[in-house]
Amino acid sequence: MKRRLFSVAAVAMCGTLGMASAQAQTKWDFATAYPTTNFHTENITQFAKEVESASGGKLKITVHANAALFKAPEIKRAVQGAQAQLGEILLVNYQNEWQLYGADGIPFLADSYDSSMKLYKAQKPFLEKKLGEQGMMLLYSVAWPTQGIYTKKPLNSAADLKGIKWRAYSPATARIAELVGAQPVTVQAAEFSQALATGVVESTMTSGATGVDSKLYEHLKYYYDTQAWLPKNAVIMNKKAFDALDKPTQDAVLKAAADAETRGWAASRRVNDDTLTKLKAEGMQVLPPPAQLKSDMNKVGETMLKEWLDKAGPDGKALVDAYRKQ
Repeated sequence: MKRRLFSVAAVAMCGTLGMASAQAQTKWDFATAYPTTNFHTENITQFAKEVESASGGKLKITVHANAALFKAPEIKRAVQGAQAQLGEILLVNYQNEWQLYGADGIPFLADSYDSSMKLYKAQKPFLEKKLGEQGMMLLYSVAWPTQGIYTKKPLNSAADLKGIKWRAYSPATARIAELVGAQPVTVQAAEFSQALATGVVESTMTSGATGVDSKLYEHLKYYYDTQAWLPKNAVIMNKKAFDALDKPTQDAVLKAAADAETRGWAASRRVNDDTLTKLKAEGMQVLPPPAQLKSDMNKVGETMLKEWLDKAGPDGKALVDAYRKQ
């Protein structure tokens, strides 16, 4: 009888412990605007798996890709308000809110992976401080591949862009359109293909990765590899949600984030090469910019850097000085 009572008690205790374990699991939502096949999203998915594994299942992160949870412009506010604990944002999208978010969208300021990483190192302390003031943390950041110009017709100079309907996705890309005389039209990544198909836009300046994701080769014929800049996506986290985790789980998140950053930059380099090859294979003409177009776009970059420094003030100057001293 005693043995049976002990067995019943043991079973009950195991059940209670199992319930406690299940209740102890923390579940987070991660909002991103890009397709599941995009290299940023694949990196995020691996990050989420590594966090769950390293935390022993105590923290489970559900990734909501392709703007399924929040549209791109809504993600930062959603993380700040804890509607999602984690989110991925394109930093340049928030330049109007705070100029330093747009540092990596200034054409030709940092036009290679090495220079882009130097710019990130200079920008990071400012980002961490600003996001901290807004109740968030910067987990990691990964650059997009270099940016080029997609068009239906060949280009010889910036004058050939005059009047063209130009897809803008940030203040910087809208300003480029204005400076070359194009018509900027704001279109988010998830709606890009439809906008091209319906004639809402007919050109843009973006990466080879976006060109493949959105199948731009189905609508546009030319890609000029200007290598204008490498905008970064940043993964941000609600600070209160992070603070509510125990120390081992916090460490698991930070370790997975550091690994994701290293892995993401390496993936971006690979994607840059692979996507340009893919665009060519799909019939798009991938070309270096003609000398006049390159000269014209460099002047656009100089104008935009001056405008940006005027708006960004002392912090902007400090950031650019720190970048150029490296």
